Amino acid sequence: MHDAWSWVSGVLAPQGPIAASELKILFNATAIMLTVVVPVIVLTLAFAWWFRAGNKSARRLPDWSYSGRIELVVWSIPTLIVVFLGGIAWLGSHDLDPYREIQSKTSPLVVQVVSLDWKWLFIYPEKNLATVNELVVPANTPVNFQLTSASVMNSFFVPQLGSQIYTMPGMTTRLSLKADKRGIFPGFSAQFSGSGFSDMRFDVVVKASDEFEAWVNASHQANSVLDQASFTNLSQQSSNVAPARFAAVEPGLFNSIVVGSAHAAHAQAMQSGHMPDMGE
Repeated sequence: MHDAWSWVSGVLAPQGPIAASELKILFNATAIMLTVVVPVIVLTLAFAWWFRAGNKSARRLPDWSYSGRIELVVWSIPTLIVVFLGGIAWLGSHDLDPYREIQSKTSPLVVQVVSLDWKWLFIYPEKNLATVNELVVPANTPVNFQLTSASVMNSFFVPQLGSQIYTMPGMTTRLSLKADKRGIFPGFSAQFSGSGFSDMRFDVVVKASDEFEAWVNASHQANSVLDQASFTNLSQQSSNVAPARFAAVEPGLFNSIVVGSAHAAHAQAMQSGHMPDMGE
């Protein structure tokens, strides 16, 4: 129950422009639907009260069957609601396209995300470092995510920053987010992926730009390097993994993960006798 409330409270407390826009869509859609829900509840109670057994003024018209005016009202209201909700969904799906980069005077930070069993790997290709179960980003800076999975399909979600998006083996999805201020915001997997699913959590630590650069410099003092061998060890199933850092990353590792998981999925399909077609 606590986790569910944390998720809801996070959505209702946006800390970035994407999450704020999504909250606005949620409120607008709720307000439009309440224009029907509230009158229906009020009229239901009013009809029950008016046509009670003790009201001698209520008339019973057993032969009445049709009214063009009533039909017009009954069908026009839901039609308008569908049009309004459809318009909100149409505009929102284009304005908040996860592949659309956030416009800013500040150059974006690129972060490559790999979902594993059951932990998250974050690679900073421009900074030549990587972290596990901890995502550190600068405030007021767009972050362009490139996401994939080295195991099964998963879902990357930071409620207070917005836009849940899937990670899939052999594929790369993209997402752009931005945090408006410093703080620590929870992130987690929103897709069941096995016994360790509930422990697939991480903190998004938003720092000032100078603090972020100091963190990058401090991370480079670590002794561990993320190469193919260390990634193979990291990709073994484990849960409740403590945050960790890698001072350097093997060039092209993210692309090799994408290609390697694609080959693994293809081999598994061959063994099972099911070859996915282009529609899957």
